[in-house]
Amino acid sequence: MKLNCDMGEGFGRYSFGWDEGIMPHVHMANIACGFHAGDPGVMAETVRLAKEHGVEIGAHPGYPDLQGFGRRNMGLLPGEVRGIVLYQAGALDAFCRASGTQLSYVKPHGALYNTMMRDDAVLGAVMDAVGAYNPQVRLMLQATARYEHHQEMAAKRGIALYLEAFADRAYEEDGALRNRALEGAVLDGAGIRERVSTLCEKGVIVAITGKELKFPVDSICVHGDNESGVKQIATIRAMLEAK
Repeated sequence: MKLNCDMGEGFGRYSFGWDEGIMPHVHMANIACGFHAGDPGVMAETVRLAKEHGVEIGAHPGYPDLQGFGRRNMGLLPGEVRGIVLYQAGALDAFCRASGTQLSYVKPHGALYNTMMRDDAVLGAVMDAVGAYNPQVRLMLQATARYEHHQEMAAKRGIALYLEAFADRAYEEDGALRNRALEGAVLDGAGIRERVSTLCEKGVIVAITGKELKFPVDSICVHGDNESGVKQIATIRAMLEAK
């Protein structure tokens, strides 16, 4: 099971995250493509860093919402969604090619990700963009009880999926992530380690009610917004390698 993490989310004079500390500990880097964060310089440097550490590179496209960090739903039409995903994936792929590496997958960011998980029209538009761009590139989305339906949608477009689980988020009984506004939505260090351990040993996610959810999971999403987060990611990597 691979670890993925959002990276390259600075722009201009502003630096966010701990990319240099995180990159040695993850397998997959979701790199911002300039719409919610990132700029040409940041994209180039993050691609370089990923290549240096042998990390798989994914495009992390979002809504064109720099002020809101891509976390506000924009209500774009499916054709518009297809266009912005194509635009951003192509931009990051250019930096990959210039660095002698390649784009492996696409994982939408923030509100775009949340919208596609509940709206098949938006998800279909994202899949159309990935398939039109390069059918060898995978799409990463959340593993849910609807994973078979999502796999069928992808197969019709000739693309494959990476299904992910979240190390630091609580799940509801239906497999949805618990709303961040609710108590217990974000797990602490012990909760994160327990989540990873349970996924590795039993192949299940334990919902906030105690119900066990069983989905196929290819990758675990981790976040490292501070120095303690980097240490947490290193611990998770060690746990995976010990299995």
